[in-house]
Amino acid sequence: MQANAQEWAFELWHEGKIVLESGDTLRGQIKYDLQQDLLQYKQGQSIAQALTARKVLYFEIFDNTIRKYRQFFSLPYATNTDYKAPVFFELLAEGDLTLLCREALEYRTYSSPYMVGSYTRLVLVNNYFLLKENGSIDPLEVKKSDLLNLMGRKSDKVEDYMKDNRLKVDDKYDLVQIIKFYNNL
Repeated sequence: MQANAQEWAFELWHEGKIVLESGDTLRGQIKYDLQQDLLQYKQGQSIAQALTARKVLYFEIFDNTIRKYRQFFSLPYATNTDYKAPVFFELLAEGDLTLLCREALEYRTYSSPYMVGSYTRLVLVNNYFLLKENGSIDPLEVKKSDLLNLMGRKSDKVEDYMKDNRLKVDDKYDLVQIIKFYNNL
């Protein structure tokens, strides 16, 4: 197994703001953990304060790893049971199709034509979800055919847009472009 020298965005402190359930706004350094649904917050050199998804409405960070603002919302979601608890979702696109995302780390096994056997690597995986008008959140399997089926009559225009711009549904930022294009039709 190979040691991972890469730094993930959730391991870093980001400049941002947190809006609490109480209505208060905190500004400062934020570190997030979507797998545990926790935020760490500090202002200046103060000791970091931990916040759960239950206490937060949303938070926004400037992610220096990609040089973009990112917004996360605390939304009720049933993970393993029928009981819904607040969890953090990143908002990627909003409109007729509202696309949400949760990051997770997974070990993946790869084989190499240059090595005997296989190797395991820790990778960042994006799990996608659709937020429906009724507030329900459904997992989204990102396959081109399934995505185009969701788009109904507009699917031909979207497919042409994907071809013209060489967009792939398995790339996070390409997927966002595709959904935003669809929402603007």
